[in-house]
Formats: sequence, structure tokens, C-alpha cells
Amino acid sequence: MSADELASRWDLPIEPPLTVDPGQHPWSEAADLVVVGVGGAGIAAALEALEHGASVIALDRYGLGGSTKANGGVFYAGGGTAIQRQAGEQDTAEEMFRYLKLETDGVVQDETLRRFCDESVETVDWLLRHGAQLSSALCKDKTSYPPLDKFLYHSDSSLAAPYARQAKPAARGHRGYTTNGKKAWGLGGAIYDPLREAAVKLGLKLHVHAEALQLAIDAGGRVVGVKALVIPADSPAHAAYARCIASASQWLGALPPSFPLAGLTQRIGQRYLRKAAAIEREHRVPRWYRARHGVLLSAGGFVMNRKMIDELAPKYSAGMPLGTLGDTGSGIALGVGVGGAFDLPHRISAWRFINPPLAWAKGALVNQRGERFVNEMLYGASIGDAMVERNGGKAWIVLDARLRRDAMAQARDPSTVPFQRDVALVNLWFNARQAPTLDALADRIGFDRETLARTIADYNKAARGEIDDAFEKRSGECAQISEGPFYAIDASIDSKWLPLPTMTIGGLRVDERRGLVRRADGSTIDGLYAAGRTAVGICSNIYVSGLSYADCVFSGRRAARDVAAARSANQRQTAEA
Repeated sequence: MSADELASRWDLPIEPPLTVDPGQHPWSEAADLVVVGVGGAGIAAALEALEHGASVIALDRYGLGGSTKANGGVFYAGGGTAIQRQAGEQDTAEEMFRYLKLETDGVVQDETLRRFCDESVETVDWLLRHGAQLSSALCKDKTSYPPLDKFLYHSDSSLAAPYARQAKPAARGHRGYTTNGKKAWGLGGAIYDPLREAAVKLGLKLHVHAEALQLAIDAGGRVVGVKALVIPADSPAHAAYARCIASASQWLGALPPSFPLAGLTQRIGQRYLRKAAAIEREHRVPRWYRARHGVLLSAGGFVMNRKMIDELAPKYSAGMPLGTLGDTGSGIALGVGVGGAFDLPHRISAWRFINPPLAWAKGALVNQRGERFVNEMLYGASIGDAMVERNGGKAWIVLDARLRRDAMAQARDPSTVPFQRDVALVNLWFNARQAPTLDALADRIGFDRETLARTIADYNKAARGEIDDAFEKRSGECAQISEGPFYAIDASIDSKWLPLPTMTIGGLRVDERRGLVRRADGSTIDGLYAAGRTAVGICSNIYVSGLSYADCVFSGRRAARDVAAARSANQRQTAEA
């Protein structure tokens, strides 16, 4: 697909690659590596390259750290990390591999997955060495996000019986924390900020409010640089733009789009975006950045580009976008524009978390026919995948009166994170349809009466230990649904009160040993790398908390090492000449 087609089809102002003579082109600056997008993958690549003696220029349109800094600060790692050892948690790289092999299902080569697992202990040591703050305070129970005072937890499905019988479970979710350790969400900066500070100290040339729009290639097709439109750092417009973008991000993320008053917050956010766009139109200037040994595309995914979602993954159009302003697909488009292969565009990670409250997960999650379709104790992305891919995006949490009382009590537990508490209570109050009998509940929701009755009867037998559960829930993980009245909470993708967060996990195909972007025929594009959610990676089949963050660091460092190796080889050749 040409750059012009990308621009018109998906609202991406990417320009066709420009063929230049690297020795004659009027470059503004030059470095061994030019990074496009400075989230988790970009900053990891920059720091790794700098540690190997390479020079690095990094460009970012917004400069806020991308989805990495905006997330909950969870980093997936195992194999016996320093944090796991402090907590007394037993784990090996082999058990980590055996578990992730089930989740990745061949999306990357076994060799790549093994390398990811084998390097995990060293990766955590690297994060700690650069100032990331991690804690060994262990949460042993399964939860979508740990209590305020816990930082190491099971951020995946490894405790669930279908996985635990194939690989030994271990707590592998490492959550970052602030200096005082009190704030418990929005802590992506606890890991990201120290890496960024370390990179700057080592000489990173960071240009924010610089939007990369065009790649430069030489006569042989090698990528040799990038053109960006930049708001000069010494201009008043630079600070004004930063304020507009910060305000836009705050307002646009204030409420889920389906909530009351969300229309107002969205309008305010869009107003700030229009102001930012006006500043860009008036004050940006073009600059060219020479990349002596490589350009890295690490500009995130495309979940904020609704045209791309509607065309490539329409089943997820009703989901709530989970990303930041930079997740427009621009990095992917730059790669496609020079022949890169865009793979798994339809793969979206959809997060249907139903624990806490644990009472929800002990209830029965059913589709629109009234049938169960998944083990309710699995990680939310596995539930969301089963719901959207195989059940039309429809799901209902069926509870009885006792389970509803339990859910209310659990939601009010002081250890529950505020956003978990608020979501649970709002749905128990406003999104739970009630009926005196199961038949009446079936009529109210539109289930088939006989199907729902059979579903609940079988579930109750599993709860009593009379039969094995069809989805391998242990009897203690099931609760009898027998005390009226009965309730059904709408957990569908279009639920008004229980939004379904979604993020893209497809991207550019890369050489898994070096990180170079591949063409459709499998050949690689010289000088062009991709990492993080701009590329297909470890988490591109089924996501678990912290796995994208870990893949960003893994893939970013992989590309940086290859650039550093190319630099060293060039220096040797020059010395020999």
C-alpha cells in the first residue's frame, strides 16, 4: 500500500519515502540510531544503544511516554527475578516458557520466546540498575490488579486449572511504585521515568513535539533517515502545545465514552486537540534526521485510529480504546510505506475483568443464549477474546442473591483498588437486571429458558463437587446459583456501564533475532527496525498484564543491540581501511 493510499484511507499524513544521497542530503542532525516514538520500546532502545556507545536521536509528537507511561505500571517477568526471590516465589525460565507457550500459540518462534524468558531475570536487574522501583510485597490471590500495598502478583491465567496442570504457576506481575509506595495505579512512570532520565544523562537527544512523516532511503533501498515536522523547543508555541496536549489527554481519558457526562469531557478534550492542531499548522518546521545505522519505529499501535479499527477489526469497534493520543498507526504506516508487512491487524486484546469482586468470577458468565463459554477465573483478556471472537461480543454475569451480597461486601473491602471498587458498585447498582426466578431472568434478558436452566444446573453440580466443570474450574471457584432473586450484569462489548477496554496487538512483522522490519516475502528492509506495539511481538496473541511492557523493553533492546553491532562492525572496517 502506498503512502498516498495510507493517508487517504486511514487519515495518516504519511509521505512517500524520499530517495536521497546520504552524503549530499541537507540533514539537520545525525546519529547512529533515530527512534520514532519514545514510549516503552523507544526509551529502552535508546538507553541500550547509548550504553553500547551509539549516539541516539529520539522523536515524539507528544512526548508524554505513550501508553507505557499511562498504564498501571506492571512489568511481566519471571524465571527467578530478584523481586521473586525476595518474595520467596519459586520460578524458572522453563516454567515461564511453558506457560507463555500456551498463551502465545506460535505468534513468535519458540527460539524468540525462550530468549525472552531466559533474559527476564537480567532484564529486571537492568530495570533496577537504572532506578525502576519494584517491590516484593506479594499478593497470592488471583486478581485483575493487586491491592494498594501489594506489588508482585499473578497477572496472568497461570493459577487457573487449565494452565496450572501444564506449567507451574508463579507471580510474574511486577508493579512499579512511587517513592512513598502509596499510589497504586497510573504508575507506568515508576519504570519509564527512570529509564528516560538515564538515557538523557547518557546523551540522548530527545525532540518532543516532532511528528515523523517521511522516511529517507538511499539508492539501494536502505532506510537512512527521517523527516519530522517540529515545533522548535525554544519557541513559546512549544510550551503552549505541551499544555494543550496535556489537557486534551486528561479530559479525553476522564470518563469511559459510554458513561453519563462523557460527551462533555470528550468535547472539552477535542477542543484542546483543535488548539494543538492550530499550533502545529502555524509553528511547525521540517527537519531531517540522519540515521547512520538504523531507524526504529516504536510509535505504538493504532487503537485511537477509529477508521483503521472499523476497517480492520470491526468486531471491536464498540470497545473502549485503551491507548494514548499517539496510538494512531503512524509508525506502522511508515513501515508499510517502504514495503513492510503489516500482520495480524485484526488481533485486538479486549479486557473483560470480572475479579474483583471475586463473587462475579464465582458466578456464571454466559452468552446471549444462556450458555457458559469460558473459565471465569481466567485473565480478563482471555475472557474478552472468547467473548468477542466466539460469542458475538455478548456476555452476562449471572448471580443469585447471595453472590450479589458477597460482591457488594467485596467491592467495599478497604484493600480493593478504588477504580475496581467504583466499577463494581456502579454495575451492581445500575447494570444488574433482576428477576425472581431463572425463567423470568431468561425472559427479561432474552436467554433460552431451557438453555439457561441447564447451564445453571450443571454449574451448581460442579460447585457441589458432583461433576467436573466443563471449563476446568475447581469446585471452590464455583458458587451455587440458587437463592432468588437472580441477577444478570451486562458485560457485553457495548455495555453502557461496564466498558470493554481494547488495544491493538498486531503490527509490522520483524526478523525476530535482529528486529529489522520484514517484507511480505520474508526479506528484511535494511536500516529499518520496529518494536513494541508497532511490531508483532510476544503479546500479539493473548495479552496478560505487563506482557506488552516487557515485550517493549525486550524488542527495543534487541533492535538497539543490532544497531550497536552494525556500528562496531563499521568502526572496525574503517580502522582496517
